[in-house]
Amino acid sequence: MALSLDTRVVSITSVADIRPAADALRDITSEMGGYRCVISDNIASKQPMVDAEGNVLAAAVFGFTQPHELWWQDTRLALHSPIARACRYEGEPFWVNAEGFHTRSPNRYLDAIDLSNFEKRALTRAVIAIPVHLPFGQIGMAAYGVRGKTDLSAEYEAHADALMLLTHRFISGYVKVMRTRQWLPADCQLTKREIECLRWAAVGKTDKEISLILSRSHATVRFHIQNAGEKLNAVNRSQTIFKAAQLGYLGLAN
Repeated sequence: MALSLDTRVVSITSVADIRPAADALRDITSEMGGYRCVISDNIASKQPMVDAEGNVLAAAVFGFTQPHELWWQDTRLALHSPIARACRYEGEPFWVNAEGFHTRSPNRYLDAIDLSNFEKRALTRAVIAIPVHLPFGQIGMAAYGVRGKTDLSAEYEAHADALMLLTHRFISGYVKVMRTRQWLPADCQLTKREIECLRWAAVGKTDKEISLILSRSHATVRFHIQNAGEKLNAVNRSQTIFKAAQLGYLGLAN
């Protein structure tokens, strides 16, 4: 499917849009490759995605109605499933089966993930997984499987990009309309010095060690970290680091 795919049909701008957008996502992906879709807006949350009436989308829209299919009721799934775990380390679509993770570029973190008892732990034989990394450190995902298939290499090559566009548009819209609490201050701007100090603090350096690394006084380092905390409405050093990381200031991946 071409990348000119119209994603407006899966866009969500109000709670009322959730159900028709979910219906559209189900229909498009089913027609595209006979896919069944497991989707979550937040792999760290126990709450399933729902429509305006509170109906669980997995059952009401995506057809998971049998007792053994109620995957969202397994509160351990996000911790035990190798698919959800992989979404914490990968930002691009991948497909996975018991033989391994298959990506367009190498990812050593995925290579280290245990795939033993894959079908039991992942509740599937093979899927194309779409990680969705959202603001504030939230991670959503969708997993697209085809009944009876364990090799999705052809489907991945043909549809991964289109599935990524559809999934990202659907989940990001859902999160925006369903988010009710403001966890972080709006338009928080940290200075270069504040970010430098927080980056070193995030890897475990003390104020004294940071002062030596940056050739600044101990008091100056403490001032920058405290000032960043005030901007972030943080109650202590740990929360300052956490909130700065959520906003993408620390960039510890490199």
